[in-house]
Amino acid sequence: MRKTRIVAVAVLIVGSSLALALSQQPEVKRSDRGTAPTAGSTQGARFRETVTVAADEPIPNLPEKRLVTHVVDYPPGGGSAPHRHSRSAFIYAYVISGAIRSQVESEPARVYRAGEAWFENPGSRHPVSINASNTEPARLLAVVIVDAADKQVTIPDAP
Repeated sequence: MRKTRIVAVAVLIVGSSLALALSQQPEVKRSDRGTAPTAGSTQGARFRETVTVAADEPIPNLPEKRLVTHVVDYPPGGGSAPHRHSRSAFIYAYVISGAIRSQVESEPARVYRAGEAWFENPGSRHPVSINASNTEPARLLAVVIVDAADKQVTIPDAP
């Protein structure tokens, strides 16, 4: 229980620090641009999120765990395809800029604005993760604690 609290505090500290740094660096290098239709949007959607791995490091005092951070950029009207997360992935999501509509599991969808955050439990399904604006981009920081053996943090839903 004590380790869990320490890890949770570490996630908040790392996440807040990274979010502040990234919010001051809009030119963060982007990779992994998707091309499939956007989750939760209408049929004409063309833009998906861009995910940049900002860090992926073993956690020295938690054997078999690693800390992964993703910067997720959503173009106006863009979003992620429905997906789930690894059975070991505990996630802290922080909106750096813009507004993101998110739904985890069967909870109601909610719009999170810059400076707001939420947690996702291991193995959570994420049916909706989209930019709430059709005119402004949005940026999200995801801080993930995951089993070192888990190669994929995000697993797309089967078509």
